Amino acid sequence: MSVSDVNDDVKKYMRRAIFNAWKGAGHVSPNPMVGAVIVKNGSIIGEGYHEQYGGLHAERNALANCKESAVGADMFVTLEPCCHYGKQPPCTEAVAASGIKRVFVGSADPNPCVSGKGVAYLRAAGIEVIENVLKDECDEINDVFFYYITTHLPFVTMKYAMTMDGKIACYTGKSQWITSDAARLRVHSDRNRYSAVMVGVGTVIADDPMLNCRIENGVNPIRIICDTILRTPLKSKIVTTADDIPTIIATCCTDKEKISAYEKKNVRILTACEKNNHIDLEKLMETLGAENIDSIILEGGALLNWSALKAGIVNKVQTYVAPKIFGGNDAKSPVGGIGVAIPDECFQLENMKVKHIGEDILIESRVKNVHRNN
Repeated sequence: MSVSDVNDDVKKYMRRAIFNAWKGAGHVSPNPMVGAVIVKNGSIIGEGYHEQYGGLHAERNALANCKESAVGADMFVTLEPCCHYGKQPPCTEAVAASGIKRVFVGSADPNPCVSGKGVAYLRAAGIEVIENVLKDECDEINDVFFYYITTHLPFVTMKYAMTMDGKIACYTGKSQWITSDAARLRVHSDRNRYSAVMVGVGTVIADDPMLNCRIENGVNPIRIICDTILRTPLKSKIVTTADDIPTIIATCCTDKEKISAYEKKNVRILTACEKNNHIDLEKLMETLGAENIDSIILEGGALLNWSALKAGIVNKVQTYVAPKIFGGNDAKSPVGGIGVAIPDECFQLENMKVKHIGEDILIESRVKNVHRNN
């Protein structure tokens, strides 16, 4: 069987595996999210997913959950089974030992320890392997992992909400709320998925946000504040809740007395490199990536958004558009800074996907040619 021959049942079972994979959001980083389903005689006899970092992988969980022998069964797995020893033994060994006769794989694994080797192991064991089943849907699960495992840099998503006339606040600076409850719930779901949320100090001073995850059983992201000269208010929610939520302030300030005031409140001060009187965001990404922070959702404001685009660190843009108009020559737009001089210098977006979230619209786009510097 080739991928072009897959029938509706194959797609149904792979979509079930995809559904399972998403259950691991927020719990497996920096590992990939993976789901698996085992089918025998037209019925699901076992399924599972990678539940937590360091725990059993999806394939082994599915096998452990089988209600009857897996001999002669088919396995549907969203990502190529691993074939190396890490925190868990190779899944390929467990699949081969189980007697499964056929494996349907969604995504290839770009991890150099696995890439193509997992499939080769299964075929050498006499198991038929059909690759690239619902590949695009399976790839979407692990856009973060694929980028991080190949670059060792965090996958950065720039998120903002704006009105139909492109404003992120009124001329007074008031911005709560632009989008609906449904859109804000989606934002919290993403905070659950991403390792960290990052804002500039201006956002902290203006809005005094918590930047936590407010969904049931959600995981709070690490909070990262870009604060070049260290002026985050000590009485801000970010600082006063640092005992409960990991909080990092990246700064170029080296004043030991100022730093000590934050450290006493359990805020971690990360000394960042300086570039043009601001934090060098490229170097900051290298530092954070080395600490296993595989993903960041960038929540503004306008100046940080511009700086991040200019530094070439943004992979994806999430634009929430509300059916409202604010108007105002002095009302802010999502991306500040000086901007580009001519249209040809624009930051080009591609692969746009449009979704309705309640009464709002979410446009998700990829940034073309990441790592360009102007």
